[in-house]
Amino acid sequence: MNTIPQISTELRTALQRSGLRQADLRAAAGVSRQTLANVLSGTEDFKLSTLLGLADKLGLELLLLPKDAARGMASAAEPVVETVVDLVRKRLALQEGSNA
Repeated sequence: MNTIPQISTELRTALQRSGLRQADLRAAAGVSRQTLANVLSGTEDFKLSTLLGLADKLGLELLLLPKDAARGMASAAEPVVETVVDLVRKRLALQEGSNA
């Protein structure tokens, strides 16, 4: 994620999962009502210190990655889970190869 709206979406999602109310998060992070509203709206720029404070209170960690690594994470396919049929086919293919 590399845009303010994307970061705001992640923060809103984390807030919903946490069960905290916005008032509780504001108090814990030491930000004003308007600042939190601006951050969560995704339409306003905010300070890095504000992001760090909110992320910490929501149990999130801010990481900086090289762009190549971040692109690799974004495009990584879901792991493939082999079915029992796939495993049997592989075993049969290996057996046929060793019998030849």
